[in-house]
Amino acid sequence: MRILVTGNAGFIGFHVACACMARGDAVTGFDVVNDYYDVALKEARLAELDRRADETGADYAFIRADLADRAAVEAAFSKAGPFDRVIHLAAQAGVRYSLENPLAYIESNVTGFAHILEACRQTETPHLTFASTSSVYGANRAMPFAESQGVDHPVQLYAATKRSNELMAHAYAHLYRLPCTGLRFFTVYGPWGRPDMAPILFAEAILAGRPIKLFNHGNHSRDFTYIDDIVEGVIRASDRIATPDPDWDPEAPDPATSDAPFRLYNIGNNAPVQLADFIEALEVALGREATRELLPLQPGDVPDTWADTKALADDVGYQPSTPIEVGVNNFVDWYLEFYKDG
Repeated sequence: MRILVTGNAGFIGFHVACACMARGDAVTGFDVVNDYYDVALKEARLAELDRRADETGADYAFIRADLADRAAVEAAFSKAGPFDRVIHLAAQAGVRYSLENPLAYIESNVTGFAHILEACRQTETPHLTFASTSSVYGANRAMPFAESQGVDHPVQLYAATKRSNELMAHAYAHLYRLPCTGLRFFTVYGPWGRPDMAPILFAEAILAGRPIKLFNHGNHSRDFTYIDDIVEGVIRASDRIATPDPDWDPEAPDPATSDAPFRLYNIGNNAPVQLADFIEALEVALGREATRELLPLQPGDVPDTWADTKALADDVGYQPSTPIEVGVNNFVDWYLEFYKDG
């Protein structure tokens, strides 16, 4: 298939592009490569994609452009398309950064997503799969988080923009019959991960002998999910074109389905891990003990996450299988090799 992967210089997008290439898909990547975090890491991911394409002869092309530039998005669809699938993973990420620079999230996550939706509509893309987030559950504390629950109480703008994406996609699915599937990602970790997330922050601090900062006094649990498990779920969801739910009842509407070709899924591990246990796995893999600095809960953070993934398992056979110890060891092996020169 011809697949557009937006955000392919990012963590999840890079791995999804690699997996699509490995199975023989023709992949076009689209990424602005902004400086929200280390551009050198993003460029290294892009170089690795080029290397794999050269090694295997995969059909791969990259477009360096901004989703907020409507003309650039339209040009990508007209020149590199038509696409059999669009996997939209580009976004301004980060919960805490959204407190500092909220307008960046509107430009990328709302305006940029509108451009993707409109391009898919104009070219009659058979299926759009897009990234949402577990952060949409916001102030909800009913565990595990299920797609049938309400998500109308976001606690930061990042979550609000992702919830907006879900609503925008449903409108396009309803009005234009554009099949759309949204994936609510839970905490993803693994090789080539983001340096603003806990695994790299913690590994850096442990190796440098600095205290690791534990907000909420370390009383967090997260549904840590290894990147390979996430990628398998993304591709399975993309392959299964969203269809209307024949049992959808407008008098008792299910938020996760519709009488339009629209679906929302949690994608996580369905097995929350205490932050202390994740740190212990890092200590074992690194061969060093961590010093902990206990701090209060930060604005915009939620104490715990736990994904109910039954719907994704039932519909596409999604079954994460990577134990936390294996995933952390794989991450540490990559981290030590990638950053071996300091």
